[in-house]
Order: sequence, then structure tokens, then C-alpha cells
Amino acid sequence: MPSFLMRTSHGLISIYDSNLKNDQPALLLLHGNASSSKQFRHIIESPTINKGWRIVTLDLPGHGCSSNAPDVKTTYCHRGYADLVIRVLQHLRIESVVLMGWSLGGHIAIEMLPCLAHDDPPMVEDAPRISVKGLMLIGTPPSRGAEQMAQAFKMPAGGLTFAGNRNWVNLEADLYLRHGVAAGKEEFYERWMLEDAKRTDGRATVFIADAATGTKDSPPKGCDQKRVVEATDVLIAVVNGVEDQFVNLDYIDEEVKWKRLWRGECLGLSGLGHAPFWEDAAGFEKVLEEFLDDCEEWEGSDCDSAVGI
Repeated sequence: MPSFLMRTSHGLISIYDSNLKNDQPALLLLHGNASSSKQFRHIIESPTINKGWRIVTLDLPGHGCSSNAPDVKTTYCHRGYADLVIRVLQHLRIESVVLMGWSLGGHIAIEMLPCLAHDDPPMVEDAPRISVKGLMLIGTPPSRGAEQMAQAFKMPAGGLTFAGNRNWVNLEADLYLRHGVAAGKEEFYERWMLEDAKRTDGRATVFIADAATGTKDSPPKGCDQKRVVEATDVLIAVVNGVEDQFVNLDYIDEEVKWKRLWRGECLGLSGLGHAPFWEDAAGFEKVLEEFLDDCEEWEGSDCDSAVGI
């Protein structure tokens, strides 16, 4: 993949940029915890998506080919990651973008909306103002704080979770990936997934969890994500596998009052789990392409309208 390294205050970041030149918004892909941009291989290699949209993705600090964060408390939280991603977009001089966030990546994308809505000078000199034309959330229930997150997430059978654990053995990682990301289907499991999980900075899982839920000594960090998606004029597509092992889909459907929901409903893809874009690449690609087409026509998607902190 055509990629490069960028030195930032959050560490040395591995970035992929297809660098397509056209008038369409760029498509930014944000991966989940204990994963990397490799998870988006099918989208990156899609001839249809590649010909129509500039694709940008990166390995978050503490993940994949990027370095660990030099300041873990600042970087390993939704706001820290959002700051890093905005810096990358500004470095690439991207003016309009559609965000697609999976799991942790979706929380980062939501966090970006109020950051970009503020009329602050760019963090990168002479960078253009970024307009968000759309947001697709996959496996991401907007939430902040222990009580709300207890509603938004569910504990999968067998306790398939590692969030908040600094160290986890190969058996635990393998179990999580085979029954989580790969949805219990051998054909969806690849060895690099385990290597990505083992490579993840264990401090990242601890600080991300603590920042999102809060601790006895510190309130949750970041924006009120539920409030943001209930107030923003950015067009939002919510696409989940009906069999998602981690997300309470009832919470997404009933508790979140989306302001600008694509197609007027949260989409559930039958027979798929937490990573539907990986389990059914062809089927998901059709949904993504339709959303990207609609984002081009959407007139109310300037992120100046995004609110909530």
C-alpha cells in the first residue's frame, strides 16, 4: 500500500493515502482498538471505491505500524486521537471528507465533529478549513461515562473483552479475535489480526477505557457523544451487523435521537457481527458507495453545525 510516516506530537504515524485527485470528498477510515488500517483492506482494494474517492487511513498511536504515544495520558483517549487525525487531514490539505469509523474509530470520528466546528486556526500552518460531508458509524454506540456505556454495550458470551486490561495473553487475544472481529467464522480470521492485537500498546486499552468511563478520581473525558449526534447537521449513517457481539442495538435504535440519520433509520445487516465490512465486503461496499453518493448531494453537511462538547 502506498504509505508514509508522519512525525507528530502524538508519535510517528503510519498513513495510507491513495492521493486520488477529483472533486469528491476524501474518505477517511478509522480502525478499532487492538487493530490497524489492515482491517480496511477490502475497501482500500475496491476498484469502485478507489476510482471514485480518495481513500485515507492511518494506524492510531499504539497500534499497527505507528509508534506508541510519547504522552500516553494526552493521546490515549478519544479527544487525543481526534486531535491527531485532524492534524493528519490538515497536513494532507484535505478540504472535505466523509468519516467512516469502526468501533473505537467511530468514537474518534464523533469527537472530531465539535473540534472541527470551532472556528479555531488550523493546527497545521496554511491548512484549509475541513468540511465534514458525512459520517458512517459501525459498531459505535455514542456514549460517555460508565452509566451510559453500560447501556450502550453488552458483554459477549464467554467474556470476550479486553478493554481496560494492560496485558492479555495470546489465548485471550486469539479468543477475542476469532469470536469477535471474525464473528466465530474461521474464514474471516487471519493471522495478522493476532499480531496486530499483540502489538497494541497495553497502556492504550487502559487509558482509553478510563477516559471514556471515568474513574473515581477523574470524570470522563471528551465530548458528550450522544448530544453531538443528536444536534449535528452532519449526515450520519449507522450501519451494524444484526449479530454484533459488543453493541446494544436497542440503545442505538431507541435511546439515541439522531438528528440527521441517513435513510431515516439505523441499518442492520443480517447475519453479520461487529465488523460487517470485513465479513461481507461486497455487500457492505454497496451500502458505503450509496452513502458516499448521497453525501455528495447533501447540502446541510457543513460541520459548522456540529455542536456539543
